[in-house]
Amino acid sequence: MTYSIVARDPLTGELGVAVQSHYFSVGAVVTWARSGVGAVATQSMAEPSYGPLGLDLMASGKASSEALESLLKTDLRADTRQVGMVDSQGNIGVHTGSRCIDFAGHVKGDQFSCQANLMSNNTIWGAMDNEYRNRKDLELPERLVATLEAAEAAGGDARGKQSAALLVVSSKLYANPWMGKVMELRVEDSMEPLPELKRLVKIRRAYDWVDKGDDLFGQGKIEDAMRAYRRGQELAPDNEEISFWVGTTLMGSQPTLSEGINIIRDIFAKNRNWKNVAKSLLEKGYLPKDNPIRELL
Repeated sequence: MTYSIVARDPLTGELGVAVQSHYFSVGAVVTWARSGVGAVATQSMAEPSYGPLGLDLMASGKASSEALESLLKTDLRADTRQVGMVDSQGNIGVHTGSRCIDFAGHVKGDQFSCQANLMSNNTIWGAMDNEYRNRKDLELPERLVATLEAAEAAGGDARGKQSAALLVVSSKLYANPWMGKVMELRVEDSMEPLPELKRLVKIRRAYDWVDKGDDLFGQGKIEDAMRAYRRGQELAPDNEEISFWVGTTLMGSQPTLSEGINIIRDIFAKNRNWKNVAKSLLEKGYLPKDNPIRELL
């Protein structure tokens, strides 16, 4: 009993699924995706096997609608299920069983579907459809969260709210099914699951920018790396870990040494436990013995 969206981004090929419900740890049941294959939301009287089995069928070459139909044919309780599937080509398969609790329904769009059951009114899936269509300015994770917010604003789950989840995977097909995750976030139990999910997306983006900065720094593109690092720190200004690793990286190069020293000195002043981390990094050889961080301990 929940509302969700499955979608393929036509620009990047990324595949995603997002959900909110008045149910503890909804992401453990509803959200499934595999890089280069597809994404699945299985809900109502949820049968979790629709996730992995649906992905296996899509990986074998079946379109999402074919995969869904195959599973429904062998399910004696198909009339209680609500399922949305999208495959790597953007094909949509969606089903709302006749015994899904009112208000229940779905809408099928271009490379996405929105589905909901046990809602406070019958406008929820339409509001989701409208929001998703009109938020092409956003990247897929943010666009999915915005769609969930529209559902909640329209009335949401008849029982209230408790948990939310987001799973986005790459367009690239990997040899191992656990590879290629772009973002996987869950809010297991909260009075305000969607604001918390939105906050987590922002923090994930901060770490992504820092990772990008590391890659650029390793390539000697110092100015580009600094811009990426600053973007990450702007998104998560109170995150000590991000600042610590940015600072230690900057201390490893003469052009950025002074800025690195200032960052690390500030971190040590706020939380002396980071000194113990730095000592261990030096002792274990993760930082060179002559790293200037030693002088700050």
